[in-house]
Amino acid sequence: MKAPATLLEAVTYFSDPDRAHEYATAMRWPSGVACPRYDCGSAAVRFVKTRRLWVCKDCNRQFTAKVGTVFEDSPIPFTKWLPAIWLLSANKNGISSYELGKALKVTQRTAWFILHRIRLALKDDEALQLSGEVEADETYVGGKLRHKRRYHQHVPSGIKRMGTAGKVPILGILQRGKDGKPSKVRGWVLPNARKKSMLPKLYETVEHGSHLFTDNAHHYAHAHHDYVHSVVNHAKEYVSRDGAHVNNIECFWSVLKRTLGGTYIAPRPKHLERYLDEQIFRFNTREDKDGDRFNKALKATDGKRLTYKALVSK
Repeated sequence: MKAPATLLEAVTYFSDPDRAHEYATAMRWPSGVACPRYDCGSAAVRFVKTRRLWVCKDCNRQFTAKVGTVFEDSPIPFTKWLPAIWLLSANKNGISSYELGKALKVTQRTAWFILHRIRLALKDDEALQLSGEVEADETYVGGKLRHKRRYHQHVPSGIKRMGTAGKVPILGILQRGKDGKPSKVRGWVLPNARKKSMLPKLYETVEHGSHLFTDNAHHYAHAHHDYVHSVVNHAKEYVSRDGAHVNNIECFWSVLKRTLGGTYIAPRPKHLERYLDEQIFRFNTREDKDGDRFNKALKATDGKRLTYKALVSK
């Protein structure tokens, strides 16, 4: 379906409950509604308009458009879910749960849960293989050492130096644009910044024989065995004499950190990967129009589920 072109059009279009429900249904079942029950999938269904649900004529089960999606068991109507998806997918620096709560007239906790469900949908499940000219780099996310009182940024007593103490490492791999196509990025939150954590992600993501650009970190010391490896020493230069650099992936880190520090302030390490997935989705779809990006995000909600208990569990 053709998506609204602007936020104003989206809010106006989805303000009607029936129209919002029809849009979400058409995006999930473009070829016609089918029973989502496992081992059924029958297209012989009857729609109950007064309750906005279907009854499967084969298994005799009732289901709604929310079953089997991130919307499942949510009392929030599509009139609020769809604008929320638009806001998160279109805003370059994201939107906080407080802002979304005021915009949708829901509590901050409800808005926070809505955003995390949408972030789960935005996660790229495809094993995207990167090739050609590829940049790999790691960064560290967390508060500065003077913020010792924050429980998720606790630093052992006696540590006075700045650096990576108390921070969470993230590995990013970016394929430079080629053949008129924009660059693509993938990223992971890692338990540590050791070679045994980073190299497996590198080898399974980047095709052998690609031209790999990194800094002079020791993690990549043996990459020349599998890749054409170019290194830049950031202690001396940003771009080496032979043109090696990782400036593109560092630009992505800059946007990510502005989002985390400016919009979300202090996300917990356990949720950090969802914020990373959100930023990766917007980066990889940055050439799309807002409406097309919204449709991709809405389509990705199918087949995923996140409960509040699972979200807040330790």
